[in-house]
Amino acid sequence: MNNNTANPKKRKSAVLLRMGKYFLRHKLLVALAFFLTIASNLLALLGPYLSGCAINAIDTPTGVVDFDSVFFYCGLMAAFYIVSAAFSYLLSVVMIKLSQKIVRQMRRDVFNKLMSLPVGYFDRLQAGDLINRISYDIDTVNASLSNDIIQISTGVITVVGSFISMLVISPLLLCVFVVTIPVSVIFTVKKTKSLQPYFRARSGKLAGLNGYAEEMLSGVKTIRAYGREEKISEHFAEKNTDASDAYYYADYHSCSVGPTVNFINNLSMVLISSAGALLYMAGRVAVGDIGSMIMYSRKFAGPINEFANIITELQSAVAAAERIFNLLDQKTEPADAPDATELTNVSGDVEFRQVNFGYLEGAPVLKKLSFKAEHGQTVAVVGPTGAGKTTLVNLLMRFYDPQSGEIHIDGKDISTYTRESLRGAFTMVLQDTWLFDGTIFENIAYGRPGANLDDVKRVAEAANVADYIESLPDGYFSVVEDGGFNLSKGQKQLMTIARAMLSDARMLILDEATSNVDTRTELKIHDAMLKLMEGRTCFVIAHRLSTIVDADLILVVKNGDVVERGRHEELLAENGFYAEIYRSQFS
Repeated sequence: MNNNTANPKKRKSAVLLRMGKYFLRHKLLVALAFFLTIASNLLALLGPYLSGCAINAIDTPTGVVDFDSVFFYCGLMAAFYIVSAAFSYLLSVVMIKLSQKIVRQMRRDVFNKLMSLPVGYFDRLQAGDLINRISYDIDTVNASLSNDIIQISTGVITVVGSFISMLVISPLLLCVFVVTIPVSVIFTVKKTKSLQPYFRARSGKLAGLNGYAEEMLSGVKTIRAYGREEKISEHFAEKNTDASDAYYYADYHSCSVGPTVNFINNLSMVLISSAGALLYMAGRVAVGDIGSMIMYSRKFAGPINEFANIITELQSAVAAAERIFNLLDQKTEPADAPDATELTNVSGDVEFRQVNFGYLEGAPVLKKLSFKAEHGQTVAVVGPTGAGKTTLVNLLMRFYDPQSGEIHIDGKDISTYTRESLRGAFTMVLQDTWLFDGTIFENIAYGRPGANLDDVKRVAEAANVADYIESLPDGYFSVVEDGGFNLSKGQKQLMTIARAMLSDARMLILDEATSNVDTRTELKIHDAMLKLMEGRTCFVIAHRLSTIVDADLILVVKNGDVVERGRHEELLAENGFYAEIYRSQFS
């Protein structure tokens, strides 16, 4: 699909083709929908013909009304309309079921794809954009599947069926449409093209309004702290006005389509009635045939009027599907090497050998980084923001691979291990806490499947969060709501630390793990952290140097280079960059 991005028509065809593949997964439902569409419309198309037969039974040459024929045709017409309506209802039910199955599969595919994408993809894209694709874009596709496809299918059958019926009844009266239909079609097509910029502008302004609202609401505390509510409201009012104006112009310019096409359709009825009267007087057509032609003309012209709106909605659905397929086409995380082995019986010896890495071409973050950490040792990484500290963690976990150099664990290059077993050998506590909706017990036990309440209580005690948990009405079974909004940042951080303590992993990564913990609490948990870090190879990234004074090795990173290394006392004695950072914190 990416090869067709330069050609809109090819791109649209590719999107529709891929949508067709989703339909083919449910062949029986598609076949049933196809049958119901044809049956419902053919039965409805018989109505005008039967109506004409009933009128002809009244207007007989003898002047005597053939009531038996009238009642027969009217009864048959009513029966056909009832069955047609029933089929239309069943068609709607089938299409709703079909669209839900397709949407459910599409959402599953998108979410599974997200779970398989490399971490770098999420670093480049906002979470709101991804959620928009899972929710809004797929909902747009769903609306088109359940409504537009039915209307298009019905319209095509109705137009073709009406044309054939009118051709059979009176080819002469059909000539009226030689004038009116081309005018209607040309007007609709040209008007639709002229409307596209207005609808694109409307979508863009609405997206801008929603994005601004989301951004401001997420920063409402900062806005209030700086007293910027009035200014923000003014900006929102401007964007809201722009969006409202865009909606107005789109609707204003599109509102002329319906009345104009209806006028052309009504004009065709006038012409059919006038021409029909002349032909009737000449004995070339029956009264009932004129009635049938008028009814068929309405059926014939109706879908043309609807197509303008349907095309606009369909374009929106195709654009949404294209965004979904663009995500599905992203490259997944590279597969493990064919001969990759499981990382088991982990000792925890880690070595970086001349590692070079940069997120962008020509912008290195780490340059020829080399160090060794033996099992059970604690390696601390310090340095200014942007120096490459977190990048080291990303490389250890193989969220990214180095551009050159090697990283070894227990004497083997990490690329020779399966990613699952490699990442399972680490446990992490990040600066950004993550708690899911569930109980406190479930959140802490997440660190080790099968953990019992005693295990959770032990690590909660060690992390100095047990007293708070036990003070809650439901204790360890209290619910963490909406990612932990009912907890302070420090409490959430302590729970994630407890979760990490529960893991059996032999290597531990602490990335600014105590950044949200006050100094007093930090001192309380320090001894417990040291005990639980015993026997594990630990990598600690910290701005607070008080947390890493006992580290076996401190790496001082600056501009991607390790400018100093050693123990705390040694680095202070060197009176270099580390000593300068230390004095700035404790002077």
